[in-house]
Amino acid sequence: MIELDYAASGIPVRDDLRAAHRELLAHLAAPGTWWAGAARIAIAAEARLAPRCALCRARRDALSPAAVEGQHDTLGDLSPRLVDVIHRIRTDAGRLTRAWFDGVIAGGVTDAEYVEIVAVVTMLAGVDFFARALGIDPFPLPAPTAGAPSRRRPANAAVGVAWVPVIASDADLYGDAGFVPNILRALSLVPEEVRMLQRLSETHYLPFARIPDPTARRTLDRMQMELVAGRVSALNQCFY
Repeated sequence: MIELDYAASGIPVRDDLRAAHRELLAHLAAPGTWWAGAARIAIAAEARLAPRCALCRARRDALSPAAVEGQHDTLGDLSPRLVDVIHRIRTDAGRLTRAWFDGVIAGGVTDAEYVEIVAVVTMLAGVDFFARALGIDPFPLPAPTAGAPSRRRPANAAVGVAWVPVIASDADLYGDAGFVPNILRALSLVPEEVRMLQRLSETHYLPFARIPDPTARRTLDRMQMELVAGRVSALNQCFY
């Protein structure tokens, strides 16, 4: 079992949160659908480096990221093309464009590989921000688990309004509550990442089925939860 140390924060952390964080790190280290465990951990490590990358900081400060050329600070374990994809997702997601995405696909990354990269980068960022909020270092990444990716592409994923094919509805994947957030559909080309995100949401926020319920609460009531979420989104320049 992966052991995580929250002691330096001096703040009690619920058991279900601890379990979700352990599960996510184990999930990242395991072979995925399109990337092996070693590649997924390399993607995660590169995503952690991205906020300290000088090129990424310069691009964030520029009117357009395309106006700044250079090389990323990198750990050197992945190709320059993959490093750029990871760094852009992690540091400047609000300015990604369809033209940029089309260039990623034209460069040899498949749509499903891209979705899995998005899942690894974004779910790890959520847990890293949790640690940051507690004032502790990010949890160490585990060693990768051996094995080959499954390479199973869902037959019911279809092209729609998103850049990638998505599964619009599927009771086995989304449940039968009738409410499917677009954040789930966005990852549905790789269903295992949807399932992991659902488990994280259940502990960090709410089960997705309860999101439309204005009376839903955890330690905070719903108005307090949405106030925090709205403020954080504004500070992060979340365009959604």
